[in-house]
Amino acid sequence: MIPSDETFDGTWPFQARYTEAAGFRQHYIDEGPADADETLVLLHGQPTWGYLWRHLIGPLGRARRVVVPDHMGFGKSATPADSDYLACDHVDNLEAILVEVLDLHRITLVLHDWGGPIGAAFALRHPDRIDRIVAINTVLPLGQPGYRELMAGNHADSAWFRWAAAAEADGTLTEVLGNAGNTVIHAMLALQTVTRPEIVTPTWIRAYASHFTDRAECLGAIRFPQQVVAPGPKPSLPEPDPAAAAAVRAKPAILLEGMQDTALLPRYIIPAFRAAFPDAPVIELPNAGHFPQEDTPDAVLAALELFLQTTPIHAAAEH
Repeated sequence: MIPSDETFDGTWPFQARYTEAAGFRQHYIDEGPADADETLVLLHGQPTWGYLWRHLIGPLGRARRVVVPDHMGFGKSATPADSDYLACDHVDNLEAILVEVLDLHRITLVLHDWGGPIGAAFALRHPDRIDRIVAINTVLPLGQPGYRELMAGNHADSAWFRWAAAAEADGTLTEVLGNAGNTVIHAMLALQTVTRPEIVTPTWIRAYASHFTDRAECLGAIRFPQQVVAPGPKPSLPEPDPAAAAAVRAKPAILLEGMQDTALLPRYIIPAFRAAFPDAPVIELPNAGHFPQEDTPDAVLAALELFLQTTPIHAAAEH
């Protein structure tokens, strides 16, 4: 775990909060006014943590509550040895924070990478707590037509998933991702794509690599891609309930898509989103890769603010 007081040279100035409601020490931050009318929940994916959202938390939190959890095995959260690290386990952990600990309602989910499937599964469990959904270079498995075929096409063409499938087949995936402290930055740059290499400073590298001190701390990073390229007998996520899926797909939503993503390819991700939300806007970010929050944070913030201001919570509640 990254120490609770680590700020990475002041780039992560947020107060660390912890809960053990899910049976392990899980970190989250809770910024902005606690009595705000709306709460944004920002969910990271692989191989990042809450640090991914650092440019957005302050501006978004001026008038809104902003909650940013670290998934089990990432960032300032613990990496318990006895978990399967399936997506459904991460949903359970998220539910513990958002429902049991914070009892949040009127949530706008802001989802990236594996945060998309995890956040979508949470929304399927609690559609009454969700007002809006913001997807950023991610997928939302909500029972939409053609989703499986689009994901199969992405995994066959994606640099990240092609590497993961080959590495799992030859037995090197666990070795490479089990050494994520040394390999994670290369994976982000070469297999997922960061379009602004100038942001890769020693502080940035330390922020994303320092959790992964040994293989025991890399279980989360290993298991995310394995769920796709080497699925086991236990499903990563259950099939969505049709009624819950219909309720979630009726929410206001938007997709922000970094068009240079080489992990989740826009030619598959945009149709998958439109199949679930045919009337929702799609904002293409031509100069961003898999991590628009890093490549084009100002554009992401502007698009988010416009969506939030033009889709007020009272309108969202009518859905």
